[in-house]
Amino acid sequence: MPDDYRGPPVVSRSSIQRPHSKSPPRPLPPTPDARFLTATPPSRPTSAVPTILPSPPLPPEPQATSQQHSSRHSHHTNSRPSSVKGSPGRQPSISQTTATSGFPSPRPSGGDASFVSIARSEGEDDDSFLVRSTYAQLNVSGVRGDGIDEGVERTRARIGGSRQSEILVANAVGDDQEKKRDLSSQEVQMLASLDRYGFFMTPSHDRLVLLPAASFAKSLSRIANGTTNASASAQTLNALPPPPPPVHETERMEKWGRMLEPRLRDYGGNVEAWAVRHAKAHKLRRRVYKGIPDRWRSAAWAALMVEFAKSSDTDVRQLKEQFMANLELPSTFDVQIDLDVPRTISGHVLFKTRYGLGQRSLFHVLHSFSLYCGRCGYCQGMGPIAAMLLCYFEPARAYACLVHLHDAYKMHNIFSPGFPGLLEAIFVQERVMKEKMPAVYAAFKKHMVSTTAYATKWYITLFANTVPFQTSLRLWDAFLLEGPDLFVAVAIAVIWAYRGKLSTAKLIRPNASFESVLSLLSSLFVPEDEDALLSWISAFFEDKKLRADMHRWREEWRALVEAGKDGDVLL
Repeated sequence: MPDDYRGPPVVSRSSIQRPHSKSPPRPLPPTPDARFLTATPPSRPTSAVPTILPSPPLPPEPQATSQQHSSRHSHHTNSRPSSVKGSPGRQPSISQTTATSGFPSPRPSGGDASFVSIARSEGEDDDSFLVRSTYAQLNVSGVRGDGIDEGVERTRARIGGSRQSEILVANAVGDDQEKKRDLSSQEVQMLASLDRYGFFMTPSHDRLVLLPAASFAKSLSRIANGTTNASASAQTLNALPPPPPPVHETERMEKWGRMLEPRLRDYGGNVEAWAVRHAKAHKLRRRVYKGIPDRWRSAAWAALMVEFAKSSDTDVRQLKEQFMANLELPSTFDVQIDLDVPRTISGHVLFKTRYGLGQRSLFHVLHSFSLYCGRCGYCQGMGPIAAMLLCYFEPARAYACLVHLHDAYKMHNIFSPGFPGLLEAIFVQERVMKEKMPAVYAAFKKHMVSTTAYATKWYITLFANTVPFQTSLRLWDAFLLEGPDLFVAVAIAVIWAYRGKLSTAKLIRPNASFESVLSLLSSLFVPEDEDALLSWISAFFEDKKLRADMHRWREEWRALVEAGKDGDVLL
């Protein structure tokens, strides 16, 4: 079992709040700053009040204590490079200083004796500075009832200038006394209701559709006509079923414990990175498709990404330092990121509280990543991806994982302007459909069912909002092993499951109109049997000819784009 053991969420206050500090309570400034009380941008001050920015926040690790959090990650907080690859060439307006200008002087929780004082950067507008400084201030003080209460909106909702509003804002700021009180019965009840992945509320969706296990009994093969044994109807569900209990979890945990070995330890002896034992490497693929035990998922994901990206421990360490450096820089996307943060998997305990630990972590990761690539910047689809990573990694490592996804897993192509990687994936998907399901392809073409109309959100979010959370985890297990072709295979699996309904013979019926097809393909798909789905995808990748064809089709698409002939080749 790894040192950074990750089990089901623990219903304790330490699992949802920042590490305990011996610092005195951290009140708001004696006179509340108007910037934190209204969403209307204030006039540009002659001298901006600095806000203290400490070490990056750490997401809760269910089975770790606060002291373990501090000892495990404190060594990442001391170095900030003067120049970092991928960061823009702007110099931040910062200074290493002690707290000034009326703010208290707390010691940051990461163990760093110095602070970063944020001042407005040249050219930074009022709204962006308001957002950045608000997250920085609350990162020091914390938020009361983190993981339990809703929190108080500070950057978008207008909060009046009355004394009552000032009290409301002040009462939402955390202090050390709150952590010492007992949990209320309401808090205990809410925490006890969490599922094994930390959700207290099932995410809603307009339409839930079952992915029947029988559809995956037959592996992908060419079906020359519309005749098929697949069901011509799609079974809708009234509610999302709870996550199924893990199968053989204890046995699989032991197997993964023998298969992974420590690759790097920190100064305190804690395991910082894992690797697959050479003698067990031949078992990796089969065990990945069976599902990585959740308690080993952070270690296994990190190992898979480092191996796929051919990255070194030094590279990862530099990316963590880059994350810290980027926190000191403004981003033109900060306002939009702040807008999207509270609506990203808000049914999860980590992201429930406005400006709580999870939301601050999500903002900081997306803010830093928006500065990494000048072409990608930020788009809304990045939020669910970063949030999923934060369920298993601290912010600095989640940022490093995003960079691996960007560079090695070709996420850059997905998020660049015009989404060229999205169109490439759709082209490959359509070629597979034409080769293996020509009747469905012909039906889509005849009735002008555009693939971009239903598959855009599939690829932009890497299916994070298209299947239940636990299914996303299983798909990511395979994705980090196989690479970007995985989600083309998932798209084909969905079409394959409903090939009977989507064939030409069915589409010509009045109840199978263009709108009904798009409605079906825009559903949230609930696999009847996740193992059957993953087994089908595994067989998909074992088809060497198909894999070679997919590579050829990607090259064909790039040639079409270069020649300017890509405009009329997609459905």
